[in-house]
Amino acid sequence: MTYTGDRPGRPRRLLLERDAELAAVDVLLTDLSGSSTGSAAPGSGGLLTFAGPAGLGKTTLLTEVRRKAVARGCTVLFARGGEQEQGVAFHVVRQLVQPVLAAATEKEHRKILGSWYEIVAPAVGLVAGNSNGSPDPQGVRDGLDWIATRFAVQQAPLVVMVDDAHWADAESLAWLTGFAPRVSELPLLLVVAYRSDELPADATAFGRLGERHGSRPFDLVPFTPGAVSRIVRDTLGEEADEGFCREAWAVTGGNPFETVELTARVADRGLKPQVVHVPELRELASAVKGGGLIERLERLGTSVVRFAWSAAVLGAEASRSLAASVGGLGDAESSDAVARLRQARILADPAPDAPDDDRLEFFHPLVATAVYRAIPAAFRVAMHGQAAAVVSSAGLGATTAARHLLEVHPESDPWAVRQFREAAREYLRAGAPEAARRCLARALREPPALEERADVLFELGCSALLTEPATTVNHLRAALDEPVLDPALREAIVYRLAQALGHSDRMAEAAETVAEAARGATNARTRLRMQAEQFMWNAFRADEQDSPARSRKLARLAEHLSGRGTAERYILGLRAWDAMVRGEPAATALHYAEEALGEGLKWTDEQWGFEVPVLVALTFMYCDQPGRAEELFNRGIAECETKGWRGAHLSFGYTLLGYIRYRRGCLDEAESLVRGGLRIADRVGHQVPAQYFAIGILIEILLARGRTQDAQELATMYSYGEVVPSAVVYPDSQTVYSELLLALGMHREAEHHLARVGLRLEPRGMRNPAWCPWQLHLARALKNDDPERAVEYASEGVRRARRFGTQSAIGQALRAMASVAHGAERVTLLAQAVEHLERSPSGYDLACALVDHGIALRQVGLPQDAAEQLHRGLEGAVQCGADALAARAREELDAAGLWPVQLRTTATESLTAQERTVAEWAARGWSNARIAEALGAQDPVVTRLLSDIYRKVGSDHEGLTRLIGGQGGARPTPGD
Repeated sequence: MTYTGDRPGRPRRLLLERDAELAAVDVLLTDLSGSSTGSAAPGSGGLLTFAGPAGLGKTTLLTEVRRKAVARGCTVLFARGGEQEQGVAFHVVRQLVQPVLAAATEKEHRKILGSWYEIVAPAVGLVAGNSNGSPDPQGVRDGLDWIATRFAVQQAPLVVMVDDAHWADAESLAWLTGFAPRVSELPLLLVVAYRSDELPADATAFGRLGERHGSRPFDLVPFTPGAVSRIVRDTLGEEADEGFCREAWAVTGGNPFETVELTARVADRGLKPQVVHVPELRELASAVKGGGLIERLERLGTSVVRFAWSAAVLGAEASRSLAASVGGLGDAESSDAVARLRQARILADPAPDAPDDDRLEFFHPLVATAVYRAIPAAFRVAMHGQAAAVVSSAGLGATTAARHLLEVHPESDPWAVRQFREAAREYLRAGAPEAARRCLARALREPPALEERADVLFELGCSALLTEPATTVNHLRAALDEPVLDPALREAIVYRLAQALGHSDRMAEAAETVAEAARGATNARTRLRMQAEQFMWNAFRADEQDSPARSRKLARLAEHLSGRGTAERYILGLRAWDAMVRGEPAATALHYAEEALGEGLKWTDEQWGFEVPVLVALTFMYCDQPGRAEELFNRGIAECETKGWRGAHLSFGYTLLGYIRYRRGCLDEAESLVRGGLRIADRVGHQVPAQYFAIGILIEILLARGRTQDAQELATMYSYGEVVPSAVVYPDSQTVYSELLLALGMHREAEHHLARVGLRLEPRGMRNPAWCPWQLHLARALKNDDPERAVEYASEGVRRARRFGTQSAIGQALRAMASVAHGAERVTLLAQAVEHLERSPSGYDLACALVDHGIALRQVGLPQDAAEQLHRGLEGAVQCGADALAARAREELDAAGLWPVQLRTTATESLTAQERTVAEWAARGWSNARIAEALGAQDPVVTRLLSDIYRKVGSDHEGLTRLIGGQGGARPTPGD
């Protein structure tokens, strides 16, 4: 519903005593249009908010803003919240964008919305081609940000105005709140008006927008007696008595709307503005709103009252024809009602340029509210039911019908259930799950037919999965208890129920739910599907009692699978992850990871989830093939962005991609990616798994860059390390916290935490130091107080790393062993660590080992050998972005009286022509000696060339065949 009521002369009268507000408007419009500089380029944007109770002239101020903006050549987009439309998702957003979209074809729509079309089209009232997609709310808000930014640039200078924002729907309000901080960077002025005392309880952030972005909201105040006198004399004549004017101010409280309406009523009555008529002012004032307004309406006749009620019930959809249908009036009666209501200033006259004379607008929101609330309750309910049928027949859609049906009492009406379910589907496609949940909850109360009840419960549970997982559990369990349940639906319910339990941090219940379903399954495919889910949820449980038994069962099952279906490939993927975590040979893990991939694992398959595809990709990373992992993560992130999944899924994607870059030694890029993932996780919620992952990885990156204080502040900000998550997190949060303690010199505290990590992981058989190097860190924590135990832990870490077999794992373990050794033994161990790390893609670990080796060589009196390693380590540290490590290498060179050589400053990841040739030779199986002979170079030169190649392509030697040699490489097979 929109409201006008502006008549000749009226806006100017209502702008009395608004000089400060109008001055602010002029300043911001000047900044926006660039008028002050005479530049043709658009200027800077801003935010302007007007707040105050009803009737204080907010709408009139916005009308003046529009007039001034148009006069300066600005494009203006306008929307207004509606009291009856607060539950209609994106109602305000659609008003803003539809004037731009209305005259365009579908082809032009796709051009305007660009790559965001499939994500935001339903939210802005268009039909998306991929009708099955369900973007998350944040994805839709990001898309709307992009569209608004595009509008601002293409149609600059742009003014966006939202009136009655206190009645804006929650989805539009959430978008406005998030987008508002960006307007200062765009040629866009955002002007918002609202009643501060009627903002929704959850709109606190919106109410503080003006304060947070450099300008306080203008809190409008009533007129002074002088302003009321001016209005009275402008309307009724300069001869108006002062006592009469003073009483007009007293009975209206200085409310601008009431003042103007009162003077109009006085003029209509033909009263002279004299003191003798003061007693009649109160009677006339009461007719402006509330009970007096309703009495005035009732005097117009029964059919007129019924028509006004119909218009109030219809709200934004109100038109003469629809209101006539709802009220049961003929054409003549409805036309007469419109004319009389406009004459009585209950309905507004149509604007001169209005494209549709059939549309109806109330004179003011106060009038619309009074009329709606005057409808007897039972009659109002019946009228909403009639309105639902009328708007549905008019083709206005299920969401419009559902808005009315929500006001109707349950009647076991199958048509109502269908409307609610269809409206919920539309809301989910638009990224409005809360609106969908409201519709489905009401459909359940209708109630649906017995054979439909399980479907409705399932849909209701799915709609609240991410926002209210605990509520979802109740609905889905109720669905499972329904007597009429299709087997395919039962399988879908069990899968979603396990998901909801997992999101509620109830991993054990999730695992037991799918285990029970597997035991009761009569279909082999369903049983395998449930087994896959059971293995997955148990893998994420931190409290699993017999992990080795689960691993043995998983291994036996995987041996007989060929990867023909999704369930089989998920089990193979879980077997790959389990083999890696347990520290089985990397070739075993890689074999199953390749088998799991098959034709590819989708991240956005809503029937399967993204957890296993992520685990498979990370298996490649831990097995020294981070380049392959990056390929899979980039593909998965692109899937999420295309589908509008910009919440937890995208957070995990950016965070773990950053982790891969960190393990390759690209620390600057890694930090940027993980911070992006953490920002998204913060929007998702507090203490969610995505946060734990991002915080732990970011702490590791900061420590690698030597920014220990930053890492400590981050841990403190999120209370990281104080609580061990109940789900498995990687990197292990307690181990990461121990690394931080070691960096702070708190060795005993680190020892305490690391010992607890061992007690937690050892019984579960999670013994791969590449995945969780707790033993290596514990050795460092113990080396001063208990060197013998330190050696024991380091030695066991080396043994386990050799069993796993990747070059990076062995190199890292040998470096840790060297940290608890001395003299020649330390030099030997570090030389071995360098040798292994040179054959790995781990650029940062290699740089660390080189610097350590250089220091050890200098300490045993070999300065020239030390200089070579320190130079190489310094170069690697600079390329990685490890500032503290680079500083340490420079200090050692300086202490030895050695000058750093000219560093290779290129950090490109593209292979040079020589590197490409060497990589192809190595992929064919050539030995280092043969490559050296072909190049006419020494073996150390080849070793360094290959080391650069491994780092750049993100793979060890075994992965080069696939990456460099094309498609003919042999797939790794399990083996000891």
